[in-house]
Amino acid sequence: MRWWASIWLGSAWLCMTSLGCDRGATAETPVQQVDSARAHSGAAERQAPNELAGSAATQEGLLIGEYGLADDPVIDGDTIRVEGIEGSLRLLSLDTEERFHGKTERAAAERDFERYLKGKRANATRPQKTGTPMGEEAAKFAEAFFEDAEVVRLERDDAKEVRGNFGRLLAYAFAKKNGRWTSYSVECVRAGMSPYFTKYGYSNRFHNQLTDAEAEARKGKRGIWNPSAKGYGDYDERKAWWGARADFIRAFEHEANRSDDFILLSQWDALDRLEKNVGESVTILSTVDRIDTFKGLVRVSLAGQNKQRFPIIFFDRRVFRASGIEGFKGEPVTVRGTVERYAKGRYRTLQIVVQEPEQVGLPSLP
Repeated sequence: MRWWASIWLGSAWLCMTSLGCDRGATAETPVQQVDSARAHSGAAERQAPNELAGSAATQEGLLIGEYGLADDPVIDGDTIRVEGIEGSLRLLSLDTEERFHGKTERAAAERDFERYLKGKRANATRPQKTGTPMGEEAAKFAEAFFEDAEVVRLERDDAKEVRGNFGRLLAYAFAKKNGRWTSYSVECVRAGMSPYFTKYGYSNRFHNQLTDAEAEARKGKRGIWNPSAKGYGDYDERKAWWGARADFIRAFEHEANRSDDFILLSQWDALDRLEKNVGESVTILSTVDRIDTFKGLVRVSLAGQNKQRFPIIFFDRRVFRASGIEGFKGEPVTVRGTVERYAKGRYRTLQIVVQEPEQVGLPSLP
């Protein structure tokens, strides 16, 4: 029955090393290096508060390059397009509200905004994303920020975190303001157009500045923090949820810094590392993408790079239920176990079989 457990991870995992910097001009000034202790403490950030690009870089591979903006570059407040990179860029540490999707949605919001929000939330356990007037304002803020930019400088938060779950390049974007490279993410948060977004982990490079920018926006009641703003209005709930996830991820990252057998599936070299550990015990972290039940087993698919999935196999349903993983779809989890190679016909995959509930680690969420 293990045929059902197989997922072909395929060559898409293996091409991650080539993504993200194959086009566009390299910045003339190399990224300045700082030691990892200063990077994690935020000391590197305090060198030049208004000139973030390059000065807080912690390792090689953070600089993507400098690019011209595409025609109509702003998709929304946290997504832009540049020349030379296919698809859109997901700007890091931001989660602006959505733009309206069509006239019907806009009209419903204009008629009765509170009712509109309640309808969008419905019976969902967690806060939802939808079009709002504040989403439109965030897009206008982005358009104004990038309006006069001849080029934007793109940098990563982590050299191994290249693309998100939807295949979009992850980046911080910087534009020159008064002769200095200025972080869009920090200024967007400072303007109250977005909270400091930590759902997928804290910023490795700009945590202090983003935290301070959000505190400044809250104190000044700017944007989404204004009680009269037509926005989600549930940011305390969102921030508590995101923060719990971020704490769970940060604890794993600290272990991963000390041990080679802790592997984040979101990193481009995850498959290579798993291949090298076939027959060995590892601990992996990723979000639960889907759960499929078959005769004789349950397969939990964890999200990987570029829409790939890694299978976690439960042959004993009692172990599956006792692990608690069923209630964490879409949330980060850890799994400890031996990496196995599975093959049947043309199918090839790596997988982990869970035999004890204790192999699964779950975050403590509000």
